[in-house]
Amino acid sequence: MNNGNTFIAANGEVYIDKKRYAWLFSFLIPATNVAGPLLYMQSGNELHLWLFIIFWYGLFPVIDGLMGEDTSNPPESVIPQLEKDIYYRVIAILHVPAVVCTFVFLGWFVVNHELSMLGYFCVALLAGYTGGHGLNIGHELGHKRKPLDQWMAKIVLAPAAYGHFFIEHNRGHHKHVATPEDPASAKMGESIYEFALRELPGGFFRAYSVEKQRLDKQGTSPWTLAWILDNEFIQTMLMALGVYFAMAVWLGIEVIPYLFIAAFWSMWQLTSANYVEHYGLKRRKTASGRYEKPQPHHSWNSNHIFSNWALFHLQRHSDHHANATRSYQSLRHFEHLPSLPNGYFGMFVLAYVPWLWFNVMNKRLVAVTNGNIKDINLLPSKREILIKQYKLHDKE
Repeated sequence: MNNGNTFIAANGEVYIDKKRYAWLFSFLIPATNVAGPLLYMQSGNELHLWLFIIFWYGLFPVIDGLMGEDTSNPPESVIPQLEKDIYYRVIAILHVPAVVCTFVFLGWFVVNHELSMLGYFCVALLAGYTGGHGLNIGHELGHKRKPLDQWMAKIVLAPAAYGHFFIEHNRGHHKHVATPEDPASAKMGESIYEFALRELPGGFFRAYSVEKQRLDKQGTSPWTLAWILDNEFIQTMLMALGVYFAMAVWLGIEVIPYLFIAAFWSMWQLTSANYVEHYGLKRRKTASGRYEKPQPHHSWNSNHIFSNWALFHLQRHSDHHANATRSYQSLRHFEHLPSLPNGYFGMFVLAYVPWLWFNVMNKRLVAVTNGNIKDINLLPSKREILIKQYKLHDKE
Protein backbone atom coordinates (compact mmCIF):
# COMPACT_ATOMS: atom_id res chain seq x y z
CA MET A 1 0.00 0.00 0.00
CA ASN A 2 1.04 3.63 -0.34
CA ASN A 3 -0.06 6.96 1.05
CA GLY A 4 1.29 9.90 -0.92
CA ASN A 5 5.04 9.49 -1.05
CA THR A 6 5.12 6.69 1.56
CA PHE A 7 5.13 3.09 0.35
CA ILE A 8 4.76 0.08 2.64
CA ALA A 9 5.71 -3.32 1.24
CA ALA A 10 3.99 -6.58 2.15
CA ASN A 11 6.98 -7.46 4.34
CA GLY A 12 6.55 -4.22 6.30
CA GLU A 13 9.45 -2.38 4.64
CA VAL A 14 8.77 1.36 4.41
CA TYR A 15 10.02 3.58 1.60
CA ILE A 16 9.53 7.33 1.34
CA ASP A 17 9.92 8.64 -2.19
CA LYS A 18 11.49 12.03 -1.55
CA LYS A 19 11.51 12.73 -5.29
CA ARG A 20 7.79 12.08 -5.82
CA TYR A 21 6.84 15.73 -6.24
CA ALA A 22 10.21 16.80 -7.63
CA TRP A 23 9.31 15.07 -10.91
CA LEU A 24 7.04 18.03 -11.57
CA PHE A 25 10.23 20.04 -12.21
CA SER A 26 10.40 18.21 -15.54
CA PHE A 27 7.79 20.67 -16.81
CA LEU A 28 10.47 23.36 -16.54
CA ILE A 29 11.77 22.24 -19.95
CA PRO A 30 8.68 23.15 -22.02
CA ALA A 31 7.84 26.04 -19.68
CA THR A 32 11.25 27.67 -20.08
CA ASN A 33 11.06 27.19 -23.83
CA VAL A 34 7.97 29.41 -24.05
CA ALA A 35 9.11 31.87 -21.37
CA GLY A 36 11.51 33.71 -23.71
CA PRO A 37 8.96 34.27 -26.50
CA LEU A 38 6.32 35.35 -23.95
CA LEU A 39 8.75 37.88 -22.48
CA TYR A 40 9.58 39.07 -25.98
CA MET A 41 5.88 39.67 -26.65
CA GLN A 42 5.89 42.03 -23.67
CA SER A 43 9.24 43.74 -24.17
CA GLY A 44 10.19 43.36 -27.83
CA ASN A 45 13.72 42.48 -26.68
CA GLU A 46 15.13 39.48 -28.59
CA LEU A 47 17.64 38.78 -25.85
CA HIS A 48 14.80 37.18 -23.91
CA LEU A 49 14.55 34.52 -26.61
CA TRP A 50 17.96 33.18 -25.59
CA LEU A 51 17.04 32.57 -21.94
CA PHE A 52 16.51 28.83 -22.25
CA ILE A 53 19.70 28.25 -24.23
CA ILE A 54 21.67 30.22 -21.64
CA PHE A 55 20.07 28.17 -18.87
CA TRP A 56 20.70 24.87 -20.73
CA TYR A 57 24.41 25.39 -21.29
CA GLY A 58 25.23 27.69 -18.41
CA LEU A 59 22.88 27.42 -15.45
CA PHE A 60 21.72 23.80 -15.56
CA PRO A 61 25.23 22.26 -15.31
CA VAL A 62 25.99 24.60 -12.40
CA ILE A 63 22.79 23.59 -10.62
CA ASP A 64 23.74 19.94 -11.11
CA GLY A 65 27.14 20.63 -9.60
CA LEU A 66 25.69 22.52 -6.62
CA MET A 67 22.87 20.07 -5.86
CA GLY A 68 25.17 17.07 -6.17
CA GLU A 69 24.10 13.46 -6.55
CA ASP A 70 21.38 11.24 -5.14
CA THR A 71 22.40 7.61 -4.85
CA SER A 72 19.35 6.44 -2.89
CA ASN A 73 17.36 3.50 -4.23
CA PRO A 74 13.84 2.21 -3.73
CA PRO A 75 13.95 -1.27 -2.16
CA GLU A 76 12.94 -4.12 -4.45
CA SER A 77 10.00 -4.91 -2.18
CA VAL A 78 8.19 -1.68 -3.11
CA ILE A 79 9.04 -1.65 -6.85
CA PRO A 80 5.68 -3.27 -7.79
CA GLN A 81 3.83 -0.51 -5.93
CA LEU A 82 5.89 2.22 -7.57
CA GLU A 83 5.18 0.72 -10.97
CA LYS A 84 1.43 0.60 -10.34
CA ASP A 85 1.13 4.15 -8.97
CA ILE A 86 -0.66 6.06 -11.75
CA TYR A 87 0.70 9.41 -10.52
CA TYR A 88 4.09 8.82 -12.18
CA ARG A 89 2.51 7.64 -15.43
CA VAL A 90 0.24 10.69 -15.61
CA ILE A 91 3.21 13.04 -15.31
CA ALA A 92 4.89 11.43 -18.31
CA ILE A 93 1.70 11.38 -20.39
CA LEU A 94 0.93 15.05 -19.61
CA HIS A 95 4.22 15.95 -21.26
CA VAL A 96 2.83 14.80 -24.62
CA PRO A 97 0.35 17.70 -25.02
CA ALA A 98 2.89 20.03 -23.36
CA VAL A 99 5.51 19.20 -26.00
CA VAL A 100 3.10 19.32 -28.97
CA CYS A 101 1.52 22.61 -27.85
CA THR A 102 4.91 24.20 -27.21
CA PHE A 103 6.14 23.18 -30.66
CA VAL A 104 3.02 24.56 -32.35
CA PHE A 105 3.13 27.79 -30.32
CA LEU A 106 6.76 28.44 -31.24
CA GLY A 107 5.95 27.88 -34.92
CA TRP A 108 3.08 30.36 -34.69
CA PHE A 109 5.35 32.80 -32.87
CA VAL A 110 8.10 32.93 -35.52
CA VAL A 111 5.60 33.57 -38.30
CA ASN A 112 3.59 36.24 -36.52
CA HIS A 113 6.36 38.39 -35.03
CA GLU A 114 8.95 40.64 -36.62
CA LEU A 115 12.15 38.82 -35.75
CA SER A 116 15.68 39.21 -36.99
CA MET A 117 17.21 36.23 -38.74
CA LEU A 118 19.09 35.45 -35.53
CA GLY A 119 15.89 35.69 -33.47
CA TYR A 120 14.06 33.36 -35.87
CA PHE A 121 16.95 30.90 -35.66
CA CYS A 122 16.90 31.03 -31.86
CA VAL A 123 13.20 30.19 -31.67
CA ALA A 124 13.72 27.31 -34.10
CA LEU A 125 16.42 26.01 -31.76
CA LEU A 126 13.97 26.28 -28.86
CA ALA A 127 11.60 24.11 -30.87
CA GLY A 128 14.48 21.67 -31.33
CA TYR A 129 15.01 21.49 -27.58
CA THR A 130 11.26 20.91 -27.25
CA GLY A 131 11.44 18.09 -29.78
CA GLY A 132 14.45 16.67 -27.95
CA HIS A 133 12.46 16.69 -24.72
CA GLY A 134 9.70 14.91 -26.61
CA LEU A 135 12.20 12.25 -27.65
CA ASN A 136 12.97 11.64 -23.98
CA ILE A 137 9.25 11.36 -23.18
CA GLY A 138 8.85 9.05 -26.17
CA HIS A 139 11.72 6.99 -24.82
CA GLU A 140 10.00 6.61 -21.45
CA LEU A 141 6.55 5.81 -22.82
CA GLY A 142 7.76 3.76 -25.78
CA HIS A 143 9.15 1.08 -23.49
CA LYS A 144 5.78 0.50 -21.85
CA ARG A 145 3.44 -2.33 -22.86
CA LYS A 146 0.12 -0.49 -22.67
CA PRO A 147 -1.18 0.60 -26.09
CA LEU A 148 -2.04 4.10 -24.83
CA ASP A 149 1.54 4.67 -23.70
CA GLN A 150 2.92 3.43 -27.00
CA TRP A 151 0.62 5.67 -29.04
CA MET A 152 1.50 8.63 -26.82
CA ALA A 153 5.15 7.85 -27.52
CA LYS A 154 4.56 7.92 -31.27
CA ILE A 155 2.66 11.22 -31.03
CA VAL A 156 5.28 13.00 -28.94
CA LEU A 157 8.04 11.92 -31.34
CA ALA A 158 6.28 13.59 -34.28
CA PRO A 159 7.49 17.18 -33.59
CA ALA A 160 11.07 15.90 -33.71
CA ALA A 161 10.38 14.16 -37.05
CA TYR A 162 12.11 11.17 -35.47
CA GLY A 163 9.32 8.67 -35.00
CA HIS A 164 11.46 5.77 -36.16
CA PHE A 165 13.22 6.07 -32.79
CA PHE A 166 10.25 4.13 -31.38
CA ILE A 167 11.41 1.13 -33.40
CA GLU A 168 15.15 1.64 -33.60
CA HIS A 169 15.73 2.18 -29.90
CA ASN A 170 13.54 -0.58 -28.54
CA ARG A 171 14.39 -3.32 -31.03
CA GLY A 172 17.75 -2.15 -32.37
CA HIS A 173 19.80 -0.23 -29.83
CA HIS A 174 18.78 -2.37 -26.86
CA LYS A 175 19.82 -5.49 -28.74
CA HIS A 176 23.16 -4.21 -30.06
CA VAL A 177 24.11 -1.68 -27.36
CA ALA A 178 27.82 -1.30 -26.54
CA THR A 179 29.00 -3.19 -29.62
CA PRO A 180 30.86 -1.97 -32.71
CA GLU A 181 27.76 -2.87 -34.77
CA ASP A 182 25.52 -0.40 -32.95
CA PRO A 183 25.26 3.01 -34.66
CA ALA A 184 23.93 4.46 -31.38
CA SER A 185 27.01 3.49 -29.31
CA ALA A 186 29.96 5.87 -29.61
CA LYS A 187 33.50 4.57 -29.99
CA MET A 188 36.60 5.68 -28.12
CA GLY A 189 38.32 8.37 -30.16
CA GLU A 190 35.16 9.18 -32.12
CA SER A 191 34.04 12.81 -31.87
CA ILE A 192 30.36 13.59 -31.53
CA TYR A 193 30.42 15.00 -35.06
CA GLU A 194 31.84 11.79 -36.51
CA PHE A 195 29.36 9.85 -34.41
CA ALA A 196 26.40 11.85 -35.74
CA LEU A 197 27.34 11.07 -39.34
CA ARG A 198 27.18 7.37 -38.47
CA GLU A 199 24.33 7.37 -35.97
CA LEU A 200 21.67 9.50 -37.67
CA PRO A 201 21.42 7.58 -40.95
CA GLY A 202 22.28 4.30 -39.22
CA GLY A 203 19.33 4.57 -36.85
CA PHE A 204 16.93 5.42 -39.68
CA PHE A 205 17.91 2.46 -41.85
CA ARG A 206 18.06 0.06 -38.92
CA ALA A 207 14.52 1.03 -37.90
CA TYR A 208 13.27 0.30 -41.41
CA SER A 209 15.13 -3.02 -41.51
CA VAL A 210 13.96 -4.14 -38.07
CA GLU A 211 10.32 -3.36 -38.85
CA LYS A 212 10.54 -5.08 -42.23
CA GLN A 213 11.89 -8.19 -40.54
CA ARG A 214 8.99 -8.17 -38.08
CA LEU A 215 6.43 -7.93 -40.86
CA ASP A 216 8.19 -10.56 -42.94
CA LYS A 217 8.00 -13.00 -40.03
CA GLN A 218 4.26 -12.40 -39.86
CA GLY A 219 4.01 -13.36 -43.52
CA THR A 220 2.32 -10.10 -44.52
CA SER A 221 2.74 -9.34 -48.22
CA PRO A 222 4.76 -6.14 -48.77
CA TRP A 223 2.90 -3.00 -49.78
CA THR A 224 -0.52 -4.45 -49.24
CA LEU A 225 -3.00 -2.40 -47.20
CA ALA A 226 -2.53 -4.71 -44.21
CA TRP A 227 1.26 -4.34 -44.46
CA ILE A 228 1.02 -0.55 -44.60
CA LEU A 229 -1.47 -0.24 -41.74
CA ASP A 230 0.60 -2.49 -39.46
CA ASN A 231 3.93 -0.91 -40.41
CA GLU A 232 5.08 1.19 -37.45
CA PHE A 233 7.88 2.72 -39.51
CA ILE A 234 5.35 4.10 -41.99
CA GLN A 235 3.00 5.10 -39.16
CA THR A 236 5.60 7.25 -37.45
CA MET A 237 6.81 8.79 -40.71
CA LEU A 238 3.26 9.77 -41.67
CA MET A 239 2.61 11.26 -38.23
CA ALA A 240 5.65 13.52 -38.53
CA LEU A 241 4.80 14.49 -42.09
CA GLY A 242 1.24 15.19 -41.03
CA VAL A 243 2.32 17.60 -38.28
CA TYR A 244 4.77 19.41 -40.54
CA PHE A 245 2.39 19.59 -43.50
CA ALA A 246 -0.45 20.89 -41.32
CA MET A 247 1.77 23.62 -39.87
CA ALA A 248 3.00 24.63 -43.33
CA VAL A 249 -0.58 24.88 -44.63
CA TRP A 250 -1.73 26.81 -41.57
CA LEU A 251 1.23 29.18 -41.16
CA GLY A 252 2.58 29.40 -44.70
CA ILE A 253 6.01 28.93 -46.21
CA GLU A 254 7.64 31.19 -43.61
CA VAL A 255 7.44 28.33 -41.10
CA ILE A 256 9.31 25.84 -43.30
CA PRO A 257 12.88 26.88 -42.26
CA TYR A 258 11.68 26.72 -38.64
CA LEU A 259 10.51 23.13 -39.16
CA PHE A 260 13.78 21.98 -40.74
CA ILE A 261 15.96 23.64 -38.08
CA ALA A 262 13.76 22.30 -35.29
CA ALA A 263 13.84 18.77 -36.70
CA PHE A 264 17.62 18.76 -36.98
CA TRP A 265 18.15 20.22 -33.53
CA SER A 266 15.73 17.73 -31.99
CA MET A 267 17.73 14.91 -33.54
CA TRP A 268 20.94 16.51 -32.32
CA GLN A 269 19.69 16.37 -28.71
CA LEU A 270 19.14 12.63 -29.05
CA THR A 271 22.51 12.18 -30.73
CA SER A 272 24.13 14.06 -27.84
CA ALA A 273 22.49 11.74 -25.32
CA ASN A 274 23.39 8.60 -27.26
CA TYR A 275 26.98 9.79 -27.54
CA VAL A 276 27.55 10.18 -23.80
CA GLU A 277 25.58 7.13 -22.66
CA HIS A 278 27.88 4.34 -23.89
CA TYR A 279 31.03 6.13 -25.07
CA GLY A 280 33.83 3.61 -25.60
CA LEU A 281 32.23 0.80 -23.59
CA LYS A 282 32.00 -2.65 -25.17
CA ARG A 283 30.40 -5.98 -24.42
CA ARG A 284 32.70 -8.96 -24.81
CA LYS A 285 32.07 -11.81 -27.21
CA THR A 286 31.47 -15.22 -25.70
CA ALA A 287 32.88 -18.53 -26.94
CA SER A 288 29.78 -18.92 -29.12
CA GLY A 289 30.68 -15.75 -31.00
CA ARG A 290 27.76 -13.83 -29.55
CA TYR A 291 28.08 -10.79 -27.34
CA GLU A 292 27.54 -11.18 -23.63
CA LYS A 293 24.27 -9.92 -22.16
CA PRO A 294 24.26 -6.16 -21.49
CA GLN A 295 25.53 -5.50 -17.99
CA PRO A 296 25.29 -2.38 -15.79
CA HIS A 297 28.92 -1.50 -16.54
CA HIS A 298 28.15 -1.09 -20.24
CA SER A 299 26.55 2.33 -19.66
CA TRP A 300 27.76 5.65 -18.27
CA ASN A 301 25.65 6.83 -15.36
CA SER A 302 24.98 10.09 -13.60
CA ASN A 303 23.05 10.59 -10.37
CA HIS A 304 23.07 14.39 -10.54
CA ILE A 305 19.79 15.45 -9.04
CA PHE A 306 18.57 18.31 -11.19
CA SER A 307 19.14 16.78 -14.62
CA ASN A 308 17.60 13.50 -13.49
CA TRP A 309 14.48 15.38 -12.42
CA ALA A 310 14.31 17.01 -15.85
CA LEU A 311 15.11 13.85 -17.80
CA PHE A 312 13.08 11.23 -15.90
CA HIS A 313 16.11 9.33 -14.56
CA LEU A 314 17.42 8.77 -18.09
CA GLN A 315 20.88 9.09 -16.57
CA ARG A 316 20.40 5.94 -14.51
CA HIS A 317 21.05 4.24 -17.78
CA SER A 318 22.47 0.95 -16.55
CA ASP A 319 19.29 -0.12 -14.79
CA HIS A 320 17.30 1.01 -17.81
CA HIS A 321 19.19 -1.40 -20.07
CA ALA A 322 18.90 -4.16 -17.50
CA ASN A 323 15.15 -3.55 -17.05
CA ALA A 324 13.88 -1.78 -20.14
CA THR A 325 10.21 -1.71 -19.14
CA ARG A 326 10.91 -0.40 -15.62
CA SER A 327 9.50 3.09 -15.14
CA TYR A 328 11.66 6.09 -14.32
CA GLN A 329 10.62 6.31 -10.65
CA SER A 330 11.88 2.76 -10.05
CA LEU A 331 15.32 2.97 -11.68
CA ARG A 332 18.21 2.24 -9.34
CA HIS A 333 21.75 3.41 -8.74
CA PHE A 334 24.57 0.85 -8.79
CA GLU A 335 27.88 1.24 -7.01
CA HIS A 336 31.22 1.12 -8.83
CA LEU A 337 29.88 1.76 -12.32
CA PRO A 338 31.19 4.08 -15.05
CA SER A 339 30.05 7.54 -13.93
CA LEU A 340 29.96 10.95 -15.57
CA PRO A 341 31.39 14.01 -13.80
CA ASN A 342 28.21 16.04 -14.45
CA GLY A 343 24.66 15.56 -15.68
CA TYR A 344 23.80 15.36 -19.34
CA PHE A 345 23.43 19.14 -19.67
CA GLY A 346 27.07 19.63 -18.72
CA MET A 347 28.31 16.58 -20.61
CA PHE A 348 26.73 17.81 -23.84
CA VAL A 349 28.76 21.00 -23.59
CA LEU A 350 31.89 18.93 -23.02
CA ALA A 351 31.13 16.69 -26.00
CA TYR A 352 30.82 19.65 -28.36
CA VAL A 353 34.53 20.39 -27.79
CA PRO A 354 36.13 17.07 -28.82
CA TRP A 355 39.64 17.66 -27.46
CA LEU A 356 38.14 18.56 -24.07
CA TRP A 357 35.83 15.53 -24.14
CA PHE A 358 38.70 13.18 -25.01
CA ASN A 359 40.89 14.69 -22.31
CA VAL A 360 38.25 14.06 -19.64
CA MET A 361 36.46 10.92 -20.79
CA ASN A 362 39.26 8.84 -22.31
CA LYS A 363 41.02 8.77 -18.94
CA ARG A 364 37.80 7.74 -17.22
CA LEU A 365 37.19 5.06 -19.83
CA VAL A 366 40.64 3.58 -19.35
CA ALA A 367 40.15 3.63 -15.58
CA VAL A 368 36.78 1.80 -15.59
CA THR A 369 37.98 -0.83 -18.08
CA ASN A 370 41.46 -1.17 -16.56
CA GLY A 371 42.77 -0.37 -20.03
CA ASN A 372 41.63 -3.73 -21.43
CA ILE A 373 40.84 -3.40 -25.13
CA LYS A 374 38.42 -6.32 -24.82
CA ASP A 375 36.15 -3.93 -22.94
CA ILE A 376 36.74 -0.85 -25.11
CA ASN A 377 34.86 -0.02 -28.28
CA LEU A 378 37.72 1.54 -30.25
CA LEU A 379 37.40 3.68 -33.36
CA PRO A 380 39.24 1.54 -35.95
CA SER A 381 40.99 4.48 -37.62
CA LYS A 382 42.55 5.51 -34.28
CA ARG A 383 43.04 2.06 -32.78
CA GLU A 384 46.84 1.92 -32.85
CA ILE A 385 47.23 5.53 -31.74
CA LEU A 386 44.91 5.04 -28.76
CA ILE A 387 46.53 1.76 -27.73
CA LYS A 388 49.91 3.44 -27.67
CA GLN A 389 48.74 6.69 -26.05
CA TYR A 390 46.82 5.05 -23.19
CA LYS A 391 48.91 1.87 -22.91
CA LEU A 392 45.93 -0.35 -23.59
CA HIS A 393 46.29 -4.15 -23.37
CA ASP A 394 44.32 -7.38 -23.69
CA LYS A 395 45.52 -9.05 -20.53
CA GLU A 396 43.08 -10.17 -17.84
